[in-house]
Amino acid sequence: MRVTARADYAVRAAIELVGASATAPRKADSIAVAQGIPVSFLENILNQLKSAGVVRSQRGPDGGWWLLKAPEALTLADVIRGVEGPLASVRGERPENLDYAGSAESLQVVWIALRANIRAVLERVTLADVASGHLPKQVAALTREQTAWKSG
Repeated sequence: MRVTARADYAVRAAIELVGASATAPRKADSIAVAQGIPVSFLENILNQLKSAGVVRSQRGPDGGWWLLKAPEALTLADVIRGVEGPLASVRGERPENLDYAGSAESLQVVWIALRANIRAVLERVTLADVASGHLPKQVAALTREQTAWKSG
């Protein structure tokens, strides 16, 4: 899986919104400064997240951005889907919609298994988990394998 800058920025912005509320929303420029995200790019991302039902906003001097749901109820998958669409696709298609023939016939199952593994992490980790630094045990366990830290 390739995590785009848009997805990375969206997740980081959403994590910055943990703790923001209707009485104390966060301004886009303060999120941008805190995470080193270009403001114009961030505003576009926040609007996409708003359309996806992840965040909401209020205009005006007391306005800003905050999460639409509790951070314990929002997963990294929710945020990434809000800006990128499906977590795993092949040439822009959902794996279950693909049809392979001959010796490549079982490749569809591989792509579906890949998506299942991506979901196993991104749908399990909430914004609250990341903000608190306490990741689910199953996710943290994956990083204890030495091969997890090697690229390739």
